[in-house]
Amino acid sequence: MTARLAIVLVRPKEDGNIGAVARIGRNFGAERLVLVAPRAKVGPEAQRRAMAGVVLLKAAKRARTLEEAVIDADLVVGTTDLSTGRSNTYLRRAITPERLGEALLSLSGRVALVFGPEDNGLNREELGRCDLLVHIPARREFPTLNLSHAVAIVLYATHRARGPADPESTPAPLELELNGREKELALERIEELLARTRYPAHKRRGLILLFRRVFGRSTPTEAEYRMMLGLFKSLARELDRGKHG
Repeated sequence: MTARLAIVLVRPKEDGNIGAVARIGRNFGAERLVLVAPRAKVGPEAQRRAMAGVVLLKAAKRARTLEEAVIDADLVVGTTDLSTGRSNTYLRRAITPERLGEALLSLSGRVALVFGPEDNGLNREELGRCDLLVHIPARREFPTLNLSHAVAIVLYATHRARGPADPESTPAPLELELNGREKELALERIEELLARTRYPAHKRRGLILLFRRVFGRSTPTEAEYRMMLGLFKSLARELDRGKHG
């Protein structure tokens, strides 16, 4: 994705939220922060919450209206709470953050991600100015997210869409390769130890199944299986010493 992202906050009212958004923007590569008629003072609390994002915070632009804020944007993406209106109307027909990430993946240009104020979101006129709407699915009984949390979810989705090959992204957890041979060998060694320690025969099958399920959930690596096999071998040696001692 080569789209250049700007975060646009419309009439934000919480100083701390603006700082947190600046930090999140820095986390996920937003280039600009634009504040439309902010009600917050953007003071020490915003700077404290911004942390390393204070660079983005200090460079934040101010605009009187949304139209002014997105004047140079090629694509304007607004966020909406579908619980406040009918989702089958064009005004509030929205996609998910994941779908937005997929859409931006092949685009280049300037994209404005617009977030409404904490208390009531974007109004109808502002929604009408957006080219595309995004909705973050949540529980019906409490669908409204904190402003900075909403920004984090949308930016994370767009960032992750770039995939693990993105040179600007921290690597995802390493992919683990399953190793059935080592798993079956470990189960065999456990079964042998159960027999040698005279674990009740009628309970062995159930215990082996328990270990199989545990291994299935935890998916140990080959190195981890080998460490377990080393432990089982050591236990078997101790049992031999006891038998011949």
